Amino acid sequence: MSLNTYAPDPQLLRETFGHFPSGVAALAAEVDGVRHVLVASSFTVGVSLEPPLVMFAVQNSSSTWPGLRAAERIGISILGAGHGQLCRQLAGRDKSARFAGIEAVTGTGGAVFIPGAPVWFECSVYDEHPAGDHQVIFFQIHALHADKGLEPLVFHGSRFRQLAAA
Repeated sequence: MSLNTYAPDPQLLRETFGHFPSGVAALAAEVDGVRHVLVASSFTVGVSLEPPLVMFAVQNSSSTWPGLRAAERIGISILGAGHGQLCRQLAGRDKSARFAGIEAVTGTGGAVFIPGAPVWFECSVYDEHPAGDHQVIFFQIHALHADKGLEPLVFHGSRFRQLAAA
């Protein structure tokens, strides 16, 4: 194996990043009667225990983040193994159809949660930092729930997958 010097090739970089499996998070909130949702595979837990922090990275060009950012609280749902099609719907181009047929749960301060998700975090924005063509957003956790009986959805190799015991 040998390393190749990186030359600007966004497609090659995306494909290489795709070899790292990640969970899939839906970040959602209701602001002024409008529900906003953003799907992210860049979500990370365990950033800090005191204060309790999680984070994700969002593209500077996102048209969804500004509306979501206006929420007092944001619901973060770690999507479950059976949520592949739902994930595609939530990330769809037609923002008005993203919540069609979904009986989402609204929590404190407008946080919105996806039913059947193995993990829910109710958060507020703690800090933001520029990072190239993205912003890194840190969230402080105010409430949480985990259902140990549900498995997460995994994104790997540009496909949704499920965990399997080794």
